[in-house]
Amino acid sequence: MGSGHLDKGYEPSGIEEKWYKYWIDNGYFSAEDKSDKKAFSIVIPPPNVTGVLHMGHALNNVIQDIMCRYRRLLGYNVLWMPGTDHAGIATQNVVERDLAAKGLTRDQVGREEFIKQVWKWREKKGGAIINQLKRLGASCDWDRERFTMDEGLSDAVRKVFVRLYKEDLIYEGQYIINWCPRCKTALADLEVEHEEKDGYFYYIKYPFANKKQGLTVATTRPETMFGDTAVAVNPGDDRFKDLEETHVMLPLTDRIIPIIRDDYVDAQFGTGALKVTPAHDPNDFHLGEKHDLEKLKVIDDDGFMLEGAGEYKGLDRFECRQKAVEALKEQGFLVKQEPIKHKVGHCYRCKTIVEPSISKQWFVKVAPLAKKASEAVRSGRTRILPDNWSKTYFEWMDNIRDWCISRQIWWGHRIPVWKCPDCKAVIVEETDPAKCPTCGSNQIIQETDVLDTWFSSALWPFSTMGWPKDTDLLKTFYPTNVLVTGFDILFFWVARMMMMGIHFMDEVPFDDVYIHALVSDEHGKKMSKSVGN
Repeated sequence: MGSGHLDKGYEPSGIEEKWYKYWIDNGYFSAEDKSDKKAFSIVIPPPNVTGVLHMGHALNNVIQDIMCRYRRLLGYNVLWMPGTDHAGIATQNVVERDLAAKGLTRDQVGREEFIKQVWKWREKKGGAIINQLKRLGASCDWDRERFTMDEGLSDAVRKVFVRLYKEDLIYEGQYIINWCPRCKTALADLEVEHEEKDGYFYYIKYPFANKKQGLTVATTRPETMFGDTAVAVNPGDDRFKDLEETHVMLPLTDRIIPIIRDDYVDAQFGTGALKVTPAHDPNDFHLGEKHDLEKLKVIDDDGFMLEGAGEYKGLDRFECRQKAVEALKEQGFLVKQEPIKHKVGHCYRCKTIVEPSISKQWFVKVAPLAKKASEAVRSGRTRILPDNWSKTYFEWMDNIRDWCISRQIWWGHRIPVWKCPDCKAVIVEETDPAKCPTCGSNQIIQETDVLDTWFSSALWPFSTMGWPKDTDLLKTFYPTNVLVTGFDILFFWVARMMMMGIHFMDEVPFDDVYIHALVSDEHGKKMSKSVGN
């Protein structure tokens, strides 16, 4: 028997640190750019630099670690690519809160200084997240760690944007978008979380011009009525077949608006008469386009009423709702109101109620990209496991709408577009132009918006391996073998990686997509840094 003694309890920290350092020092996690061994690769879903890892990250990374360590045991040349995501809106919100604690706003410090502050915050928090992954024992190739805004990835983002623009797949246009009055930025459809709320259906009479009779419409948002530019009925609805009137008066205003007929109107819903607000409802926007209706914006970017709201100008949108309903009652236009439960869209970051609003934004025409990405899964080139998630994938891809990629924030990849105020030229280049190539003016102004975070993340499988250069790493490890992720980002991230990978690499980004469940809290909701768990 030796004179040593056993500790009463096992203390893993010292032992884990010792052996993890040994593995790193001996290069056990390092991949070879070129090798005779069979290759196996995974790109890590990059965690956002907005705090610390949670249990969901732990689950996700342990699954990947098992796969990578097993392949090494079998003699494979394994690349597990690590990295972090700049997380545009989320990171900006966190840094703005830090500034607010000092009594400052981002506008007070200015764009350049604010971005410096975010980089400092990223250096601090990004390192903490990587250290947590190492404490989990993650066998990533740490010499290859990437960040979605490092120099190489930024070059890839620019090249992709410019190429898509020149292929006519990126455009700027007026469109109905989801707007967060708190974050003051556009949100993609999937960045809007719909929660069931108590509300009312307000039945409002729109009288015929110069008559007491009229049409009754039903709405949950009476504050938007000031932006109405028509009332629509279904031409097949018997209630309106003999309708001779062609116009109604818009209550609380002196405006007369037309009655239009369209098959889109659901005769079984509400009263069968639909108020049409093209500037504040996505379906009404399309009706407005079809019937050449005016798009009258009556709620501003801060959520306050504009000139078109008349005496209600300057009121918060919800205060306007309350006062407008009171006035409708007093003037005899409110037929009834019924309590209902309905889904209301909220910003996925700050939980503010989203306002559908018409706005000039940048979009990707995704339909042609989505078609190839769908075919890749249907043909079995990429498998989604479990297979039931394939159905969800197809539902999204087959009904896809153009992707709004511009965000009205400062932290992120600034859109590589310049406009000439002298000749109105639009310049889209990979490098910053010194002057307008059309008229020679040196007064060109760069677009102030940045790209949606998911735009750069969509390039992750190939941009992290050196694209647009034709690197040995790409030749060896692209396409990757498997992507491990939760179902909550199947469309946010997986579908977009499929679209971009096929378009720019002529090959899918991964052979298999393994979808795991989410780690939930005591209420059955997914755990998230944004809610502190």
